[in-house]
Amino acid sequence: MHVLVVHDYGPLGKILLELLRETSLHVSPLLISDPAGVNLSALESWIPKDTDLIVNALWLADPEAAERDPEGTQKAAFSLPLAIAEFARDRNMALFQLSSCYVFDGRKQSGYISSNPGQPVNQLGNWQWECEQALRTLLPRHIILRSGWSLSRFIRKVRVSTASDEPLLLPGRCVGQPVAVRDLARVMAAVIQQLDCGAEAWGTFQHAGAEVISMYELGLAIAGLPGIPEDLHVIDDMPAWGALEPPNTALICTKLRNTFGIKQVPWRSGLFDELAMLRDEEKHISAVTPAE
Repeated sequence: MHVLVVHDYGPLGKILLELLRETSLHVSPLLISDPAGVNLSALESWIPKDTDLIVNALWLADPEAAERDPEGTQKAAFSLPLAIAEFARDRNMALFQLSSCYVFDGRKQSGYISSNPGQPVNQLGNWQWECEQALRTLLPRHIILRSGWSLSRFIRKVRVSTASDEPLLLPGRCVGQPVAVRDLARVMAAVIQQLDCGAEAWGTFQHAGAEVISMYELGLAIAGLPGIPEDLHVIDDMPAWGALEPPNTALICTKLRNTFGIKQVPWRSGLFDELAMLRDEEKHISAVTPAE
């Protein structure tokens, strides 16, 4: 099976490509450095004709970034995947598309299952839900994988708070499940390998770390990592961006386990690796950024 991995400069694409290249799959990368500004009419020249599965590894999991750039979010979260899906449909290709827990409004008292309808409360969730619905209509041979919170997003918040010496406000009323980049790549690679073995298990699935936690408690867990100042103040309060967060984004992931045999792992096991990855990323940026 020829797998085309669409990715940006983020770590998910890099890790996923590393995992897939350790298999017998024929793997090709397609780097899109600016998903919001991509030329959708150029897909014909970018996607090899013998591609069997297009994996869109552009992971959008930050509702704050989406609100700052609504037009770019629409392009990256809706227009680009839709164009890829139409291209795939016309050429008998399958598509693996990422979504997130932000398609839900958080009013449900228990965890969400994959068949629950979306009702987003922010720009990111809105375009991801629109994308999901369009894909189900356009392309029967698709995998939609919803993820939980991006663990690195909250580690970055802790590090920014540390650098500014300001207290970090995180709402204790908002609960969900973080997911580490390496864990998400693990799950994606496992699903892809089973599709290669002939599994015709198309549809919508969910994955997140194996523990529901509040954002406030997550902040405390990150604050306890080595290298994070012990005097960092994490406060249970509603920050300015809190209106973008549904009160409950817990995902029930049993469909993924029952279909593909892929188990959840504790998100806490990825804390150290995620922090180290962010530090390496910062060092790389510093190394390539010219001094003023």
